[in-house]
Amino acid sequence: MLKNFLLMSAMLFSTLVCCQSIDGTWQFESITKEGQSLFDINTEADYLTLESGAFNYTLEAKNNLEASGTYQLNDHLLTLNYRRPKDTIRSYELRINQDTLVLKESGVIYQFIAKSIPSQIIPIEESNTQLRTSTPPAAVSEGLSVSLESLGRGLLGLTFLVLIGFLLSSNRRRIDWRLVGTGLLLQVIFAVLVLKVDRVALSFDWLSQQVVTFLNFSEKGAEFLFGGLVNNQDTFGYIFAFKVLPTVVFFSAFTSVLYYFGIIQRVIKVFAWVMSRTMRLSGAESLAAAANIFIGQTEAPLVVKPYLDKMTKSELMCLMVGGMATIAGGVLAAYIAFLGGSSEAEKIYFAKHLLTASIMSAPAAIVIAKMLYPETETVDRKLDVSREKIGTNVLDAIARGTTDGLKLAINVGAMLLVFTALIAVFNWITVDWIGGPTGLNDQINQQTAGRYTGLSLQYILGNLFAPVAWIIGVPSADIISVGQLLGEKTILNEFFAYASLSDLKNSGLLTSNRSIVIATYSLCGFANFASIGIQIGGIGGLAPSQQSNLAKFGIKALIGGTIAALMTATIAGMLIG
Repeated sequence: MLKNFLLMSAMLFSTLVCCQSIDGTWQFESITKEGQSLFDINTEADYLTLESGAFNYTLEAKNNLEASGTYQLNDHLLTLNYRRPKDTIRSYELRINQDTLVLKESGVIYQFIAKSIPSQIIPIEESNTQLRTSTPPAAVSEGLSVSLESLGRGLLGLTFLVLIGFLLSSNRRRIDWRLVGTGLLLQVIFAVLVLKVDRVALSFDWLSQQVVTFLNFSEKGAEFLFGGLVNNQDTFGYIFAFKVLPTVVFFSAFTSVLYYFGIIQRVIKVFAWVMSRTMRLSGAESLAAAANIFIGQTEAPLVVKPYLDKMTKSELMCLMVGGMATIAGGVLAAYIAFLGGSSEAEKIYFAKHLLTASIMSAPAAIVIAKMLYPETETVDRKLDVSREKIGTNVLDAIARGTTDGLKLAINVGAMLLVFTALIAVFNWITVDWIGGPTGLNDQINQQTAGRYTGLSLQYILGNLFAPVAWIIGVPSADIISVGQLLGEKTILNEFFAYASLSDLKNSGLLTSNRSIVIATYSLCGFANFASIGIQIGGIGGLAPSQQSNLAKFGIKALIGGTIAALMTATIAGMLIG
């Protein structure tokens, strides 16, 4: 275990790179589309200023336009959250080279040249960008100090999460520390490859782009049914109803087709073989962990159906934690649409991180499950995937998948409607009846600089889970906001939490891109109280003899799934930081 921990630390340290800052004053040079100039630029008056997450610019050629707001830089994507002249969000592809900054949006190219760049700017060499500049010697140590702080916070977070697993273990002496170290190392290796190694990162970018392109085909069906309503990008409600939910139905049907032809089973077997060899798992555990990456907690037990009745308690815990720590393909598609909105570039960006989180969560879930309930019995290491198919033929498979997707879409929409209404009732009581008369609302408004206006459920959850947000590496300015998301995910569900994350991101209330990425990873799992009932009913229906064990392990599996998701978020935060 110590050897693996030291190796993991060395790998993380070796990935420390200097961070690019685009802060400074940039002079408008040209605004063109298809080679044609759109405005006559006044180089003496037209400037873009970027500083500490805020921006403002003036454009004399466009009726003396003045704009300001906050910005976020996600790899090669610059997102501007406008406060003036109107509250909106726009995303630009970014390229920077020496003293030239180029932004591109819908075919319009904005070119700037540096007027004044602060001396503390640290140029970078990072995958997925074309940022290549010289490094001022005096700035290197400052850049590294930020990265070292990120690494230190991350290692502290991982140590804390492993310690929680150790303290909650049913048999601490039987914990397989080699398995724990190997599982952590697998997560780190995969994260470093995807987020820091150029060739792998570009391959994953390409894969993410194909996923987004494929999911966009669902819009063709949605346009056929809903016409012009699909093209309304102005409100979240339209995007959710006419873009997100149709994507869930379409992807569910497609997954059923893949399952019918045995493609998913073959992919699962490959992943299971890797985990079986590297982590010395039983056949049932390996298959269940791999299945959870692709098909979620209700369908994954079908892959190991022949094993369920004879599973040891440790294997059953592994199945349950794996289900809590991962998500299904259908909802993955929804989260991409949630977070990406109408921006193709943002969809690709979040698809990459969600795919990475889904894969990293499998070894993370195994690590925690095997700490919570170590194996003490002899297990079967054969890898036999259930040959059970969905449907009698391909058309039947499509029909069943469509029906399942429709049920999921209706369920998701109904849950969000009800939870939003119930939270409004809760806030009515706490804000209007308690916070107002006692003066707490004004105090909260002042303390949070207007981020929270009263004693709302969001504020309460944010403070309860803020320590957890800090321990996994969230910047101090955002710990209450990310704590709110963690609370919503656990008490309500991850759908509601991702909707809130989309809100916070689009309104600029999260001050750091690192906070957005950590939140994206930490919410990527089914670990909530409702999932306990889903697992007891779903797995218990396939294996009635395990019903009592399922009920007994419910809360522990919820905790295990939460810790696993927090682990992946902590590792991602170290690398993004």
